[in-house]
Amino acid sequence: MLDILGAITGTAIYAVVVGTLIGFAPVRRATRLALLAAAIAWAVLISAVAALGGLAPGTMGPVPATLLPFASVLVALFGSWFAFPRFRTALLSMPLEALIGLNAARLAGFFFLLLAAAGRLSAPFAPMAAWGDMITAAAALPLAAVAARGVAENAGWRVAFGLWNLFGAVDLIVAVSLGVLSAQGTPFRVFTEGPGTLAMTTLPWAFVPAMIVPLFLLIHFTIAMKLRTLPRLAHNFLGADPRSATR
Repeated sequence: MLDILGAITGTAIYAVVVGTLIGFAPVRRATRLALLAAAIAWAVLISAVAALGGLAPGTMGPVPATLLPFASVLVALFGSWFAFPRFRTALLSMPLEALIGLNAARLAGFFFLLLAAAGRLSAPFAPMAAWGDMITAAAALPLAAVAARGVAENAGWRVAFGLWNLFGAVDLIVAVSLGVLSAQGTPFRVFTEGPGTLAMTTLPWAFVPAMIVPLFLLIHFTIAMKLRTLPRLAHNFLGADPRSATR
């Protein structure tokens, strides 16, 4: 039952994130369809590889097999950011509130706690990844509502958005690092008790490192770049009328 719920949730998160990013992008319909087809093809490929045991410990020798799809998507996404101005412009054109609001989906991090309780994930990966995601998600919706009011140019709110964004990105980086250091079948495994991150090599949990985490890292990077482009209104900290920052 836990795997079924995880499959439904993971697929829904992937669909919502991909659909939102593609839907808001100011590109032609043909481009949208091509991007959507690529996203579906990648999901099908990961499903097939994971189902056939292609991500199991030892598949790539001492290197955790889940690192290959994770790194591949990360390189593709960030490579496109730096190599294709239209890709970068499309992401930067998205409303800040939409980018922030997507992180509410990370409330699904509670599944890590359920997997740990079932003896399928170990600490420190499971609790760190779970609570980091849930804290990020809990703050996402109220911050998205604030961003929708058009106050992002206010220096105080920009700091709040920036700190939240940094926390969310660091949480993902820490989770990936702990996942690697807990992976079975590697000589550099540090956290050796229990099953480690074995569950993340099987369906549906393989969707997380292979599809979902790279997308959220790109979202956090895009938010950081958007915040950098906003005017610096440091005088708001000196007692100026904060309402002037939104005019």
